Amino acid sequence: MSPILPNIQSPADLQRLSDAELAHVAQEIRDELVRVLSIRPAHFASNLGVVELCMALHMVYDFSKDRLIWDTGHQIYPHKLITGRHAQFDSIRTKGGLMGYPNPVESEYDLFVTGHAGCSVSTAHGLKVGDDLMGQSDRKSVAVIGDGALVSGIVFEALNNAGGMGTDLLVILNDNKMSICPRTGSLASYLDQCRMTNFYQGSKRTINKILESLPVVGGLAQSALEQLRDGLKAYFKGGMLFEEMGFRYFGPVDGHDLPNLRKLLRDLKSQKGPILLHVLTEKGHGVAQASADPVTYHTPPVFEKIGPERTIVSLKRGGSKAYTDAVSACIHQQMQDNPRVAVLTAAMCQGNKLEKVRESFPDRFFDVGICESHAVAFAAGMAKTGMRPIVDIYSTFLQRSFDQIFQEVALQNLPVMFTLDRSGVVGPDGPTHHGVFDIPYMRMFPNITVMAPGDEADVAPMMKFGLTHPGSVSMRYPKTNLETIQRTVAPVEVGKAEVIESGEDGVFIVFGTLLGDALRAAERLRQEDGLSIGVINARFCKPLDRETILRAVREMPMVFTVEEGTLEGGFGSAVLEACNSAGLNTQHIVRLGIPDRFIDHAERAEQLAEMGLDVNGFCRAVRQARAKVSQESESLDLPVA
Repeated sequence: MSPILPNIQSPADLQRLSDAELAHVAQEIRDELVRVLSIRPAHFASNLGVVELCMALHMVYDFSKDRLIWDTGHQIYPHKLITGRHAQFDSIRTKGGLMGYPNPVESEYDLFVTGHAGCSVSTAHGLKVGDDLMGQSDRKSVAVIGDGALVSGIVFEALNNAGGMGTDLLVILNDNKMSICPRTGSLASYLDQCRMTNFYQGSKRTINKILESLPVVGGLAQSALEQLRDGLKAYFKGGMLFEEMGFRYFGPVDGHDLPNLRKLLRDLKSQKGPILLHVLTEKGHGVAQASADPVTYHTPPVFEKIGPERTIVSLKRGGSKAYTDAVSACIHQQMQDNPRVAVLTAAMCQGNKLEKVRESFPDRFFDVGICESHAVAFAAGMAKTGMRPIVDIYSTFLQRSFDQIFQEVALQNLPVMFTLDRSGVVGPDGPTHHGVFDIPYMRMFPNITVMAPGDEADVAPMMKFGLTHPGSVSMRYPKTNLETIQRTVAPVEVGKAEVIESGEDGVFIVFGTLLGDALRAAERLRQEDGLSIGVINARFCKPLDRETILRAVREMPMVFTVEEGTLEGGFGSAVLEACNSAGLNTQHIVRLGIPDRFIDHAERAEQLAEMGLDVNGFCRAVRQARAKVSQESESLDLPVA
């Protein structure tokens, strides 16, 4: 059969296809996913699992008018391929190309940039209520949420609200028994019980057919059969949780049976009130290796070799170790040395590389699912008993627990250690995943010490410090390869910076792992411009080493603060605040960091270069500042007219 997918310009083009042709399109979508993964890393297994569901939704609804929210958005690739973006698909996750998540700039079919789990039901509910209030009640609203995201607290807040209001809303539970890692918790067990029966599908038409066959009909018969229905559902545990929350439950149904999905969605489209459709899918469906190992194939390395029928012969493995490897090794060592140390993560065991910790210390490893707020409050409770919990969560996800960091940890002055993976820019994942806000949101709270290693040599001493410090500690680190700076490493002491190199013409004060680039920039400036630029490894943002940093501000003609975080409220701001308190002039201080805008997806090196946070950027900043100082000096020598 000739290729069909390249000719799909909109979902309307699917309507003219036969069942055989639609099955061929589903295969072409999977082939396209495999092809792209042979070029660059991207989300894979989750997209393979929703191909038929995506096609069925677009064939039943008109989402140029109706509303569709994907939760979470990394399963958006099939949706992009059938909504007019096939020709641009090669560019996905590259600078200037398609985003790996929904993006309203790209298409009218994308309503929100959704990169964090759990918010789909709330936003879909808001869209429907808003449309009704705007006089557009004919618009339908659909949220697709995975079973991994279902455990998020905000989901139940939304279900409670929508169920209580009786809103016309379809929530599709995409149940593949996974989040990024295998799902955990009692709700997972409940869904497994729902999977065990498809005896009752929730359709009133079944009851009506039974009623028609009875010799006596009326209110009593209707009531009795309704009670029978509820009793059967309670017996089989088929969706009673959702029914009690005000949602009519349908399912579970096969999420890879395209004809049946279309039929069921057509039936549900005309029904009123909140509805939950439980769809069973297989993460990685259609590619044997991905379905057998969906954790590895969630975002696998590039496919080095592809065999026939979409078989993956080999993956291209990277050889360099990252900061995540160093931190996970330190966590393992600390748990080995101290039985009071425990670690908590939020569905990111593999991402945080905690598999060895989980295997070695199963009684002190806790994966709470996609429930960051609960993780922090849970850790606070453990700390209160005398344990030393580590909350190991990506920076961008930890901000979801802002209130618990405030109320349950900082306010109680409890010794919880936060290890913030993926701090800074994270490359192709883009603005939903950049960890650029944690410096401001952590340093604003009393009782929290905020630090960042300058290189690999700082990691182990900082981990040991954090787990012996009497208060809460935050340690941030980026998604990049390890670097070790050759030096005599100074001890890690609270609020103490480390002077790496002294200089007379200026100084870089670096908070974090851009330290190596600052040293390389200083060397280039020495060779090419004859400038003597010092470099300080700040280590701590709070408390700040006022003695070392303020002395540099007083003595140096140029001072450059460097951070891989937002300039608003970040490390540079902390330096300016300290200078203000000391009554120092700050005109010669230049802050280098993330500007006040969201940074588009691209390779990490491209993002840093664009913002001037690399060797070239640091040299350029020094030269511009020096030229400004020279101009100001010359202007002071001009004769007065």
